[in-house]
Formats: sequence, structure tokens, C-alpha cells
Amino acid sequence: MIRVILLAAGLAFAPAALADAGAAAQAWWIWPLALFALSFALGIIAVIAGVGGGVLFVPIVASFFPFHLDYVRGAGLVLALTGTLAASPTLLRSGLASLRLVLPLALAGSICSLAGAVLGFALPVNVVQTALGVLILAVALLLWAVERPDVLDEHAHAHFDWRSRRGVLGIASFGGIGFIGGLFGLGAGWANVPVLNLLLGVPLKLAVGTSGLAISLINSSAAWVYIGRGALLPAVAIPSILGVMLGSRIGARLLHGMPSVMVRRIVITVLALAGARALLRGMGVWP
Repeated sequence: MIRVILLAAGLAFAPAALADAGAAAQAWWIWPLALFALSFALGIIAVIAGVGGGVLFVPIVASFFPFHLDYVRGAGLVLALTGTLAASPTLLRSGLASLRLVLPLALAGSICSLAGAVLGFALPVNVVQTALGVLILAVALLLWAVERPDVLDEHAHAHFDWRSRRGVLGIASFGGIGFIGGLFGLGAGWANVPVLNLLLGVPLKLAVGTSGLAISLINSSAAWVYIGRGALLPAVAIPSILGVMLGSRIGARLLHGMPSVMVRRIVITVLALAGARALLRGMGVWP
């Protein structure tokens, strides 16, 4: 009931989120409902395909919905925070996340995410839109080039000693990831896990859990910049969060019965289309 009340209150602010004053002026409520439906589908796909919801949400909504990019980026940060904040205590209690490892990485990422968020408001919207398109196309190419492992960790039930390596490079990498996350409002799970596993040598299962804990710390810093600038609009954030939460639950149940390879190909195709759309829109070719 509380969620329904909050959703209704958020929808009252929907007309302010439209990029053009005349766009869908008589049916503004259609867009929050469409946003909820899209977020619901993204929540299912994100779990099955093994990618973060934020990296799907921001380019698709920014390219095909009439919301201003600042509102979309603010909602994308909160969207990425929703799942990680809820899961962080469980990850720590179960030993699937390392607080000792994540603190220096998250400190660098948080500082750089603040800088990225501030720069994102200073740059023209078309510049941010163009850069977002280039980044999403690069992510789609990365997902296409790198196959997802069938299991999280071959040592999932074993206890063994490990030590991280290349700490300076890891801190620098998380600084860059945090900057990108703050600039575009993206969750960084697609980048955190490879850095933790391949660069720092963290076991893959622990890397996944530590990545979620890092996102909850890094994105929280950038979110305050968006809140302070008034870029966190309930009409955009609330339907998105509710849709992703519900979709993620269903996606978790369907995870074992769905062909993840096919879903992953769909995700790559959608990202490529959204990235191309964002790039062309930022360059003024496709308004």
C-alpha cells in the first residue's frame, strides 16, 4: 500500500519530466506506465542475461522516452542502488563480499563518481548523449566478445586462501569506473567484476558479491549530486524501481529454465540499437 501511495504521489510530478513541453501533454500518465512496463521487462532480462539493470535502463529510456537525460541518469543511479543496498548485508554475512577489499576501491570510486556527476551537469546534453552512445556501443561489443561463464566459481564450495594483486591498478580502475557511473548514471557491475576477477585476481564468486557492495557505496555518493540538482524525479524513479524489483524476482525464478545465450544476444542487440540511437541523437542526426 505504501508503494502504491508513493507511486501515485510520484506520478503527480510527471509533466515536469517531459523534455518537450508539448510532448504527450494530454496523456502524460502513459509514460510512467510505459516506464514501469519497460523496467519490469528489464528486471527479468537483467537477471537471466547476467547484466546490471542500469546499463540497460539509461540508454534505452534516454533514447526512446521523452524524459530529460538528467532525470534518466538520476533514476539510473537509484535503480542500481536498489538491489545492491538490499543485498549488501546478506553478502557480508555470508562471506560473499570482502569489506577489507572494497573500502579502498570504493573510496576511489566514490570520489571519482562525484567528479563525474558534477561534470555531467556542466557538459551540454548533446555531448553527454553522444558519449553515452559510444560507451553503450562499447559495452555491447564487450558483451559480444566475452562469453559469460556457466558457473560463478569452480571453487564455490571450497575454502582456500587468496590474495589480491595489482592494488594500484585496481584502485585506478575503480576510479575510472566510478567516474563513468557518476557521469552517465550507470551501475558498474559489468565493469567491476572483470576488474576484480581478471586484474586483481579475486575469485569470481567473491568478485560478484564484492562488486555489489562496491556499487552500493560508489553510487550513493553520486546520487547526492543528482538529488541536490533536483534530477531525481519521483515520476521517473518510482515506476522504474518498482518495475525492476518485480521483474528481478520473476527473472530469478525463470533463470534455470530460460536459454540465457538467446537472452544475452537479445540484450546485445537492444544495447547496440539504443547506443546507436543515443549517438545519433547526441550528434543531431536523429532527434
